Amino acid sequence: MNVHHLELFYYVAKHGGISAAVRKIPYGIQQPAVSGQVGNLEKDLGVRLFERSPFRLTPAGERLFAHVQPFFEGLATVAGEVKSAGQPELRICGAELVLRDHLPAVLKGMKVRFPKLRFSLRTTGYLSQVEEWLREGQADVAFLPVYERVPTGLKMTRIASFPLVLQVPKASKLKSAAELFAQKRIAEPLICLEPRSNVVQRFFQELKAQGAFWPHVVEATSLDLVTRYVANGDGIGLNVLVDRKARPKDVRVVPLPGFSPLTMGALWRGQASEQVQAVIEGVRTYAQATWPDWVCAE
Repeated sequence: MNVHHLELFYYVAKHGGISAAVRKIPYGIQQPAVSGQVGNLEKDLGVRLFERSPFRLTPAGERLFAHVQPFFEGLATVAGEVKSAGQPELRICGAELVLRDHLPAVLKGMKVRFPKLRFSLRTTGYLSQVEEWLREGQADVAFLPVYERVPTGLKMTRIASFPLVLQVPKASKLKSAAELFAQKRIAEPLICLEPRSNVVQRFFQELKAQGAFWPHVVEATSLDLVTRYVANGDGIGLNVLVDRKARPKDVRVVPLPGFSPLTMGALWRGQASEQVQAVIEGVRTYAQATWPDWVCAE
C-alpha cells in the first residue's frame, strides 16, 4: 500500500468525504487528485473503502481507518518530541546549595546567550557520585567542593575557597579551636552537614591528625540549619565563612586555623563544549561579584 494513498484515505475517512478532506489536508491538493489516488488504493486492495453518496465507510474501510488513525493522529506529538529531543541540553550536577541558591542567577544569563538551551539539574554531595555521572556521560559539568586531586579522566578548575569555622552560642566561653581540641574527646555535639559529605569527611581527617575525637554528631541538611541549631544551644556547628561581614544572631564564630578551606570548583570530562565553558565562566564571574575575597586565581 502506498503510504501517501493511506494518508489521503485517513483524511477522507476522518472528515466524511473527499471535498471535506481537501479543505482539511494541510498542503495543497485538488479534489480530483484525492479522488484518483484513493481510487488507486481501492484498486490495490481490491475492495471499496467507502460509499461516495451519502458518505459511509464500508466494513473494509472501517478496518483500515482503525489501523491508520493512531499513526497519523500521533504524528504531531511525535514531531514535537523529536524536535525537543534534538534541542541542546546542558546537564549540571553538584552541591544542592550551589544549584539552589546561586546557579539560577548564572542560568538567567545563559538563557540569553543560548535561548534554545535546556537545563537539567541533579543534586549530590558526594564527589564519587559526580565522578561516575561525568564518566558515564550522565552529566556535562559539576559544581561542588573539590580538593587537590583531580579525579582520573576528568578536568577541574577551582573557583572560590571559603574557610571553615566553628559556630558557638554567643554565651559560650570557648575562645579558640585549640582550646576545644585540647579536650581530645569533645563532649559537646558537633552540628554539621551529612557526615559522609566531602567537607565533613575532610574535617574529621584533619581533626584526627590533631589527636582529637568528636563522637557525637547532629546532622543538619543545610548550612543555614547548622547556624539555627547552634543558636538554639544544640551544640557546636561546623560551617563555612561565606560572608565575613555576616553576624548571625545569637551565634559567635571561632576560626579553624590549619584546616583546609572548602574550595568550590567545576568538574567536567573531555573537551568542554561551548555551553560548559560558558556556564563555568558565568559561575566564576558570579563568584567574583559575590565573594571577591575568596575567588581562586584561574
